[in-house]
Amino acid sequence: MADMTLSDWQARAAILNIEGRAFIDGQYTPTASGETFACVSPIDGRKLADISLAGADDVERAVAVARKAFDSGVWSQMAPRARKDTLKRFADQVRAHADELALLESLDMGKPVADAASVDVSGAAYAIEWYGEAIDKIGGEVAPVDPKLLGLVTREAIGVVAAVVPWNFPIMMASWKIAPALAAGNSVILKPSEKSPLTAIRLAALARDAGIPDGVFQVLPGAGDTGRLLALHMDIDCLAFTGSTGVGKLIAGYAAQSNLKRVWLELGGKSANIVLDDCPNLLRAARSAAGGIFFNQGQVCSAGSRVLVHNRIKDRFVEALAEAARGWQPGNPLDPDTTMGAIVDRIQFDKVRGYIDAGRRESTLLFGGNAAEPVKNGLYIEPTAFLTEPGSVIEREEIFGPVLSIVGFDDVNDAVRLANDSIYGLAGAVWTSNLSTAHTVSRALRAGTVWVNCYDEGGDMNMPFGGFKQSGNGRDKSLHALEKYTELKSTVIKL
Repeated sequence: MADMTLSDWQARAAILNIEGRAFIDGQYTPTASGETFACVSPIDGRKLADISLAGADDVERAVAVARKAFDSGVWSQMAPRARKDTLKRFADQVRAHADELALLESLDMGKPVADAASVDVSGAAYAIEWYGEAIDKIGGEVAPVDPKLLGLVTREAIGVVAAVVPWNFPIMMASWKIAPALAAGNSVILKPSEKSPLTAIRLAALARDAGIPDGVFQVLPGAGDTGRLLALHMDIDCLAFTGSTGVGKLIAGYAAQSNLKRVWLELGGKSANIVLDDCPNLLRAARSAAGGIFFNQGQVCSAGSRVLVHNRIKDRFVEALAEAARGWQPGNPLDPDTTMGAIVDRIQFDKVRGYIDAGRRESTLLFGGNAAEPVKNGLYIEPTAFLTEPGSVIEREEIFGPVLSIVGFDDVNDAVRLANDSIYGLAGAVWTSNLSTAHTVSRALRAGTVWVNCYDEGGDMNMPFGGFKQSGNGRDKSLHALEKYTELKSTVIKL
């Protein structure tokens, strides 16, 4: 996308061919009912495409095809090196179509096209390649058993995996699920969010073109009922979900009602960013805090939506934060210079505005709080920050928008207590010049990821991602993610 301008992206968008059908058994196909739903861009409110709405018949067909492909061994019994080569070709296909995928992501979800290219599409290709490279380098174990026996511990593909992914990072979150699941030898059915299904649908053809066999990777667009049908299906062995805690609880219940399928949940967050009075660089902390909540319009599960700042430095921090927020104003997502795009749809837009109204009633508005319209008929909200108290609605509940709560504290122990006083435990951060404090606070925070003197950095695939408490279970990314999509088998041979 080097040297591309707003007009260049707009011209491409005008001629973009958008596929909206389900992908089953190696080809795009209308769903059994023929029902569709409209895909509308939050950038300007225009309709992008009609998307197939997968129902019960489509789920049955896709699951049967996936099971047949798995049992045939066409992918599950393929040599790891051959699977590796295929996944690397898949990653190459993603890179070769990077501009198209970034444009689809931006139009569909409203994020800046520059971020879609450099973060989402690039990260998806990296994840697919990383798991491809990993799969032929992981072996089993020879257990220390009685010398008259040979004890082998191996991992086998679990079978048919359903991946239900969110709307905020559509292609990247999909890759975090499908890449390890495919690398392990499973058949995978991907259900993208109805709010942003376009890159998932396009991804299916790229997988086929890379050589992934028919039936091994399928895509079922649809609404919540499609996900429910997958979660209840008796012939799905594992379901991996990223989304809200409320929906995650429903999915866990559906698994219990059906076949006790493995369920892996990456859920919500209300992550605390702690700024101590010995912060090594207050300006950098403020800029990092701004990026931690305003990036992707605040629609990030691990967003630093709570800043806990020592009262001795609170005023200076707020001043620096307000200055940093000026660099995060909404603009046309197709402009490569835009840092903050649109809210994904009207439902989410109204939800965020509702929380801002609650904040006006119970807290002190520091800046922002208004809708914006850099593009006519679009859904945009200014970067917003409140000075608030612990226990307020905006301090406790996940907003999933560009709204920051700032809470003062006087003692580091109080800061840790406030940070942990949440049903969530996805991420957190601490800013300090003291190495001992950094270790102590990091250990005390009940969160799956803790950053020290930074926020939301270190996106390497070697680092696992997931949460404590009601932020979920299991981990995406890293070799640990492969464990989710395999079964352990013990084999004992009498010599």
